[in-house]
Amino acid sequence: MRINFFATLWQTLRNVQRWFRPGLGIKRWFFFVMIGTTLLGLGFAVILIDLYRTDSSNPALLTFLSYASLRFIPRIWRAIIFGGLGIGIVAYGILRLNRSILQPFIRPGSNIFDQLTDFRRRERGPRIVAIGGGHGLATLLRGLKAHTGNLTAVVTVADDGGSSGRLRESFGILPPGDIRNCLAALSNDEALLTQLFQYRFSGSPDLEGHSFGNLFITALADLTGSFEDAVVESGRVLSVNGRVLPATLHNVKLVATMELPHSLNEVRVEGESKIPTMAGRVRRVWLEPDDAAAFPPVIKSILNADVIVAGPGSLYTSILPNLLVHDLLSAIQTSRAVKIFVCNIATQSGETDSFTCYDHVRALEGHIGEDLFDIILCNDNYTGEIGSSQWVLADEKTLSDTRTYCADLVDDEHPWRHDSLKLAQVIMDIFNERTGPLIERAA
Repeated sequence: MRINFFATLWQTLRNVQRWFRPGLGIKRWFFFVMIGTTLLGLGFAVILIDLYRTDSSNPALLTFLSYASLRFIPRIWRAIIFGGLGIGIVAYGILRLNRSILQPFIRPGSNIFDQLTDFRRRERGPRIVAIGGGHGLATLLRGLKAHTGNLTAVVTVADDGGSSGRLRESFGILPPGDIRNCLAALSNDEALLTQLFQYRFSGSPDLEGHSFGNLFITALADLTGSFEDAVVESGRVLSVNGRVLPATLHNVKLVATMELPHSLNEVRVEGESKIPTMAGRVRRVWLEPDDAAAFPPVIKSILNADVIVAGPGSLYTSILPNLLVHDLLSAIQTSRAVKIFVCNIATQSGETDSFTCYDHVRALEGHIGEDLFDIILCNDNYTGEIGSSQWVLADEKTLSDTRTYCADLVDDEHPWRHDSLKLAQVIMDIFNERTGPLIERAA
């Protein structure tokens, strides 16, 4: 019994000690409370001393004050006893108060300390801007949110296919599909609410193919009067870890010139959804109108970023539509962040057939200029079956580029995709190698 008592006491003391580790933002407020409690105690002490001096003729009061102040114990031990009891009671009260207040917000299976530690760690993480669209950007965000809470996803608004295209045509709003995927990826609630947001209707001619999240954002855009406010409110509903921003608020259209097979002629293809379906090779893509201004918060995020990541994702229809917004590209060029281009793992039919890593970089720089990126991140694990696609190989030309950084980025269950945790960890490793340990920001 005695052993169990001391073991429990030791574990309790260890748990209390954890709350005083650096970086949690607890110690300053604990000492603030202690100072207030001390002043309150001094106030009561002054009253008791005054009573003792002015009413010394009352023997009952003198006896009570004598026992209440423990005058029969040496003064040093009285200070230790009162001080220890005071600190213990204050610490216990603060702990129980925090538990009572925060209990509704604690995830099942977790505790306050672990959640607070994780929150503070991510709060001090690097400011990362991820640029792209589609499932590639969502995969990247799902991994990065474990490392930092300072995440901004910049999403293309050139999508004109599927549910997004139908809503764009019917309601005149920006396409919500890629934004919905990013919100779901950044959500701290991976349970029912996020699944509901990604739910796709079937069986009804009017709702067939629409996702609940797309309809939700569309309805919020109508209620709030703006698409950007609808995205912000959707993020609050999903408790997202970061921000999701459209690259531009203009209704832009992606246009391409393509070279047809067995022909020297080039054809003009309008619409992001039509480009991959054409039997030809993409020569060039651009936006119409080509002077669309970037969303101002995007510019601010890029200029303040520690890391800027473009990709993974469809080269011509997810990544380039963002970089073709001129002032967004200028902001990236101006930014002092570490700039990383993540090359795809497998080729994409209709866009990058037979492309190597070098072909991806050459096509990218042919549109936006050379040496924009500091790092070209390529996969070097070519094991597994990827169906009709081909591996995007880090060829000799790629390896001769001093910017090239190779790592195993493959999702073992789906080898044609990036593993979100591997990819995020490599990006953090690159950032730490380039900048050294990040100086903790003031909480």
